[in-house]
Amino acid sequence: MKQVIYFDTSALAKWYLPEEQSNEVEKYIQEHGPIVISELTVVEMRNLLARHRREGNLDPSTEIKVFATFEEDIRQKFLICHPLSDGLARGAVNLLSVLSDLPLGMIDVMHLAIAKEIQTDTFATADSVMAAAAKAMGFSVVRFGGSEGR
Repeated sequence: MKQVIYFDTSALAKWYLPEEQSNEVEKYIQEHGPIVISELTVVEMRNLLARHRREGNLDPSTEIKVFATFEEDIRQKFLICHPLSDGLARGAVNLLSVLSDLPLGMIDVMHLAIAKEIQTDTFATADSVMAAAAKAMGFSVVRFGGSEGR
């Protein structure tokens, strides 16, 4: 059975935007894909692109093209997009209790709850706090550089 590899948005963004370690993310996805994301990732990716535009890092037409490419990758099943379940909030609340020593944000906990719910084998992130949390949950972790937390 193929391994389930969940990408959070911090890692996935490197596939669509030129960032540190974008080449490594592309190579990893090509070798291990398709990868798994969630509907939460879709919302967060849209927000991330809009933020980059507002900050002057993307022009409006590039923002639209990148998001359209992302949506097409979902349609083509390069990205397997899981729906948000009814029990997701409860799972996230439980994780906040279990991982209370880590400074996780709400979106982070939601990604982790989704990964747990879909029985992820490997969790890919660019965030050190998310990497620590995923490791504490028993996932194999692939970290693509990036932030030291939010």
